[in-house]
Amino acid sequence: MLKGSIVALITPFDNGSLSEESYIKLIDYHLKNGTNGVVPGGTTGESPTLSHNEHKKIIEIAVNECKGKIPVIAGTGSNSTDEAVELSKFAEKAGADFLLVVTPYYNKPTQEGLYQHYKKINDNVGIPIIIYNIPSRSVIDMSVETMTKLYDLKNIAGVKDATGDLNRVDQQLKAMGKDFIQLTGNDENALEFNKRGGVGAIGVTANIAAKLASDFQKACVEDIKKANELDKLLQPLHASLFIESNPSPVKYAASLLGMCKASVRLPLVEVREESKNKISEALKVAKLL
Repeated sequence: MLKGSIVALITPFDNGSLSEESYIKLIDYHLKNGTNGVVPGGTTGESPTLSHNEHKKIIEIAVNECKGKIPVIAGTGSNSTDEAVELSKFAEKAGADFLLVVTPYYNKPTQEGLYQHYKKINDNVGIPIIIYNIPSRSVIDMSVETMTKLYDLKNIAGVKDATGDLNRVDQQLKAMGKDFIQLTGNDENALEFNKRGGVGAIGVTANIAAKLASDFQKACVEDIKKANELDKLLQPLHASLFIESNPSPVKYAASLLGMCKASVRLPLVEVREESKNKISEALKVAKLL
């Protein structure tokens, strides 16, 4: 079962090209600092601007580097069902442990369209699928009813919930039970999310604060007082990493820590000077810089 601190990996670039060397170093950092799983090719990994070959390459690298030590949850979503199926089949063959499939963006399917989209992916793979529900980016919002219907399928295992609505945790727990994996996609609400029945986060902050994020998730289970203390420490950092469009802020933070360059691909641009100062200050508050 997926749980704890799972990182939505950034994708490092060097002169506009994928930096495989930096990507391997990033994964090694997570293996050494208690991260419970990695997501190559998600939103934070700039999947919309990766070529198909690059997307497949980072999945292969993640699988090869993790070597079964921690799960690889490959981002394989698309607003084309056939494309999502093709990438999902590739990820399974490459050795990924789970798939993270975002709700189709831009073409605004109905709830029935959502069901059929995920069913087709489900029917073409043999590994567990995590639904990624993020209305702020996809426009559409998968209903609890649709999710419950999907959970009857053999490979639908859980949700990365980025609705920001904590009541969803209660509703989904009631509808699908404790075996349905609920992970938050919002770093800032992780404490309350876990209190209500969530089991972890697929987060952005873990990219540059892996041990803090891991310790926080562990404390949510073992020591709620410590969890509250770590949450207070992390909140300014969470806020700073979303001061502009993700992942520009976290890539700048990573550059300050010597992890990779701050480069992002158009139409994203690097963060403004005033944002850089705020990110730097948040890193200092968290004692990372």
